[in-house]
Amino acid sequence: MKKIQIDIVSDIACPWCAIGYARLEKAMAQLAPEYEFSIEWHAFELNPDHSGEGEPILPALARKYGKSEEEARATQNQMMAIAMGLGINFGKLQERLTCNTFDAHRLVKWAGEQGQQTGLKQALFDAYFGKGYNVSSHDVLLRCVEDLGLDSAKAKEVLDSDQYARAVREDEAEYHKAGITAVPAFIINNKYLIAGAQEPDVLVQALQEIGAD
Repeated sequence: MKKIQIDIVSDIACPWCAIGYARLEKAMAQLAPEYEFSIEWHAFELNPDHSGEGEPILPALARKYGKSEEEARATQNQMMAIAMGLGINFGKLQERLTCNTFDAHRLVKWAGEQGQQTGLKQALFDAYFGKGYNVSSHDVLLRCVEDLGLDSAKAKEVLDSDQYARAVREDEAEYHKAGITAVPAFIINNKYLIAGAQEPDVLVQALQEIGAD
């Protein structure tokens, strides 16, 4: 069986990252008989300077990208339709508030050591896009940890300290230096970059070509 390593650069606040991973899952399922995949998630912050209270997402996106709120809503509607087709809950996509994801990224690093990195990432996507929870809140983060059956007392120790802060910053610096300015970005076998939330059939073809290389 051929082995493929996939490093995923993403932010918890990025809906396309949730869509991109769901599409990747479909591609990996198609290729499962031939290939064995290992996944590692890496931190990227869309809004690294965010502090204080969150702002409603639609006006925030409109200002950030120089669009009207109607245009921002139309883009979000499109993402909600795609998510529904993939079985992902984006029910609160337009009702969520902006938030800082640094602590969530630290916890994803910790969860990786418990073999639950992807599980926590998906729980965080669901909390933010599906339920509209504030994923900078330690209470919300600990609830996601508990739902996965991980040790919430240990997770609280991580959040109350600066553990994994350096690892998150190193990730961000490394991938910024590598020229990644948008997410999701999928780095295959430390060599090939697939940018954006590509359709499953595109991913299947790309992974087969890389696997044959």
